[in-house]
Amino acid sequence: MPYDATLDVSSFKEVIDFQNTRISVGVYSYNGAPKKLQVTRENQIDGTWSFTKLGRMSKEESQGVVPIMIKAIEAM
Repeated sequence: MPYDATLDVSSFKEVIDFQNTRISVGVYSYNGAPKKLQVTRENQIDGTWSFTKLGRMSKEESQGVVPIMIKAIEAM
């Protein structure tokens, strides 16, 4: 069964910007399944945002993301 974007429901999403990168924290449920926390990174290259693997976070990024993750967990 291929992925169907219409079945992916977002109940929480918040984005935090850090110079040329931004990190999104969201809560999603696909096709009525239990809600799950998703953390993604996008890098800005030549003015265009591009998805990339989250990988490691700096201390500054972690300090910004953790409070958002706590809010997201409360929304689950």
